[in-house]
Amino acid sequence: MLKFILRRTLLMIPQLFFLSILVFMLAKAMPGDALTGVLDSNPNASAEHIEKVREKMGLNDPWYQQYGRWVGNAIQGDFGKSYVHQQKVTNILADKVENTIILSFFTLIVTYIIAIPLGIIAGRWTDSWADKMIVTYNYFAFATPLFVFALLMMFMFSFVLGWFPYGGSVDIKLDAGTWDYIVSRAKHLVLPVMSGALLLTFSTIQYLRNDIIDQKMKDYVKTARAKGVPEGKVYTRHILRNSLLPIAAFLGIEITGLIGGSVFIESIFSYPGLGYLFIQSIGTRDFPVVTILIMISGAAVIVGTMLSDIILSIVDPRIRIE
Repeated sequence: MLKFILRRTLLMIPQLFFLSILVFMLAKAMPGDALTGVLDSNPNASAEHIEKVREKMGLNDPWYQQYGRWVGNAIQGDFGKSYVHQQKVTNILADKVENTIILSFFTLIVTYIIAIPLGIIAGRWTDSWADKMIVTYNYFAFATPLFVFALLMMFMFSFVLGWFPYGGSVDIKLDAGTWDYIVSRAKHLVLPVMSGALLLTFSTIQYLRNDIIDQKMKDYVKTARAKGVPEGKVYTRHILRNSLLPIAAFLGIEITGLIGGSVFIESIFSYPGLGYLFIQSIGTRDFPVVTILIMISGAAVIVGTMLSDIILSIVDPRIRIE
């Protein structure tokens, strides 16, 4: 196991290197830069002055020179300075990373709380009325666009019923660490978490349902029943144990996928996380921030794949990664 982790970690280095080159080249290929927006929004800023600032910042240098400076600074933990916020990128990301991790964690927990029982019910009692209702819900979750469902949730529970706030992560008037502050954060999480979780359940439900149906036909299940093992134990000790393996295999990827893929939810609910920051940075051509956010997403995918393999080897003793 240790050798596998070390090998995969070393493999991440060239993967991240090539990803950084690709991301940097694509960012530079986009029309304009951060100073283009300044020129457009400020009629008093002359083109000559903007050009001098651009030259001073090194934005006119070839992309490979800019990339070399960026990599050299990144190795030292300096990911540059935001053109728009006039702060170090690391300072901007500090609070945003925490918010996205919290949102992703609770979304994943609620997703599994909903999906695993529904998948088990649908798989065990196939073609029953409960199975048909769950399958119908699954089709709805699969076909509904996330941004449409999130907007409907916001309209119903924020504007019509007024139960939950429609934006932000906490009431800014409250002091951190107080009970009211914790309650406010929880209320601000409800709509983003439920909007994501209710639609993300379809893959887990479908995987679990199909695998339970498949496992019920296996010879070892027929043998257990022939020996007189109670039906409840057949499911809990044999069928469910094997059917949950695909869920465990995708756990690492789902964790990192939520962290890197929360753009729609955070944008709709104005939730101050990495996804919301990504959309803002693209609009303002804040390339230092955009570059590091894409790098974080790429690294999350690589780490998630490794986590999935490790988790699968832990939950299934028959699998050993050498």
